[in-house]
Amino acid sequence: MWNWRQNWNLRRAGLALLVVIVLAATAIGIARRRSNWVPLGPQQQVTTTNPKLGIHTRLTDEVEAWKIKRTLEMVREMGAPWVVEYFPWAYVQDNPSRSVWVHTDMVIDHAERQGLQVVARLGFVPEWARPKDSSPLYLDEAHFADFGRYAADFAARYAGRVHYIILWNEPNLALEWGYAAVDPAKYVALLKVVYPMVKAANPDMQILAGALAPTLAPPGSPDGMNDLDYLQAMYGLGAAPYFDLLAIHAYGWYSDPDEPADPAVVNYRRAELLRAIMVANGDAAKQTMITEGGWNDHPRWTRAVRPGQRIDYTIRAYEIAQQEWPWMQAVCLWAFRYPWDAKSYQDYFTFVRTDFEPKPIYWEVQRYAQGEMARQETP
Repeated sequence: MWNWRQNWNLRRAGLALLVVIVLAATAIGIARRRSNWVPLGPQQQVTTTNPKLGIHTRLTDEVEAWKIKRTLEMVREMGAPWVVEYFPWAYVQDNPSRSVWVHTDMVIDHAERQGLQVVARLGFVPEWARPKDSSPLYLDEAHFADFGRYAADFAARYAGRVHYIILWNEPNLALEWGYAAVDPAKYVALLKVVYPMVKAANPDMQILAGALAPTLAPPGSPDGMNDLDYLQAMYGLGAAPYFDLLAIHAYGWYSDPDEPADPAVVNYRRAELLRAIMVANGDAAKQTMITEGGWNDHPRWTRAVRPGQRIDYTIRAYEIAQQEWPWMQAVCLWAFRYPWDAKSYQDYFTFVRTDFEPKPIYWEVQRYAQGEMARQETP
């Protein structure tokens, strides 16, 4: 006859089995996390002769912890105190009620331990915050506050550790604006929503706006808007109180970095024209930062230079910022390393190969940062 004692024993056995299952699952979860965990190591600091020297890393899709650590170690060893890194909104909040910061924490932890100053680029819209089948780079007004909450959460989470965030990327290109018509009024409206939300969460966070693509697009082009015209439009729309620094993209294409600025030319010193617009609009007190830029040495790309030229031009670009541009806080060129080969001209922007083999440009920038003489002749 079944009695209460037998029932109790069965329940106790079932409870014990449940505990074993839970503990096993927890152990497996911990083991899996630890399998992609590497120690941070001792606190480091960057040694460099140019405190404005920076680089744009590309760890967004780098999943292996040791590769994240090694990338940031090599940035420090090159002598660059600054890194720009992309932290996509969709990667953290795949639904509005959940935020997963594991990868973001890993990147910030390792960057901080290497003594690097992180400039965090924010963007990339999750599916729940945009129309069906739209681009992840499309954000409508109804979700400005959702993006603002993500930016504010980021600012609060890394308060005292990350001091700079970029709001969006190249909004003057249709491609980067979700294939919608380029609209500086809409971008300024975004700044007006997000800026106060971030400042409420972390008053010390410095917010970069702009990050405009250098382009000579004619008026009415469906592909984009001239960056000089776009910046002036931003000021005309009242953007000045809603950003702390201007992010600049400064690609040299095939020109020498000392080629004079010219509104009809895309070159490195085009940054001076953007700065002139800031000054003309009463914004001279603000700093700027180059968050993308540099040269490419692909052997057949029409906008590329020879490898020796790329080295000389890159070092000279860092020198110009240090010696001539007191309004430039950092120069973070594109790009340090990709997680995998693009198998296109894009691979010729990098300083380090995907297998972590340094290119000659890495060693020469390191020599420059260590105070050795830069190369004077281009082979």
